[in-house]
Amino acid sequence: MGAHIWWRLLAALPAFAGTWAHAACIDPAQFAHSTISISRYFDEEERGARFEVIGITGTGWFLSETTIVTAAHVADAMKLSERDWEMLEISGDKGGQRVAARLLRVAGDQVERLAVIELQQAVAAAQPVAIRKEPLVPEERVVTFVYEEGVPHPVSGRFVRFGDERLAGTALLEMFEGDNRLAIDHGASGAPVLDCEGRVAAVISNVFTQTLVFASRQIRISTAWGTPNVVSVPALPLQEMPQGH
Repeated sequence: MGAHIWWRLLAALPAFAGTWAHAACIDPAQFAHSTISISRYFDEEERGARFEVIGITGTGWFLSETTIVTAAHVADAMKLSERDWEMLEISGDKGGQRVAARLLRVAGDQVERLAVIELQQAVAAAQPVAIRKEPLVPEERVVTFVYEEGVPHPVSGRFVRFGDERLAGTALLEMFEGDNRLAIDHGASGAPVLDCEGRVAAVISNVFTQTLVFASRQIRISTAWGTPNVVSVPALPLQEMPQGH
């Protein structure tokens, strides 16, 4: 999926309604301060030849008051380094702020990994989330958050299975809202996947979609009902790092 680049997206065809649905197994209001939208804008020199890309946005969550976690490809697209502080815009349900940030570490040994970003100053409204120590089990219910007009919005679903071959090391999910199987889409990279005890079990990384051409228009559609449509990275590698950094 990659971090969402601020280009105009094509309209998606509504997905066919499924035969079952999941109710959220946690109270989303309890985690309103845990998930944030993170953005970085580039200056003219950083844009280079890709002059149309003015910035990158993704999603993250608080590991502590001074650290946030996102998908590694989000931090890479933002050009964050371990040495230099760069300005990020972080926004949650209580508004936004600018804060200097740099890459603290990258966790995991698979193709997609997790990035831990250090903030130069603590965020007072931060709500750190505990990391789940056990792997997810098939059919287990999960919840994640996406941002709609600057407000975190919960989307629920289930864990299907762990990936294999080129997706080895990933956790495959089926997430949707009503008949919308694209509720998790561009910009959700880095969002936490919470179990029914409110612990982070994985982090959103990618989505399964295909593009059809209809009447000279390109239309994105999701996978079939009953199959995974979201790729996530297990949060277990973060166990090696104390949350109170």
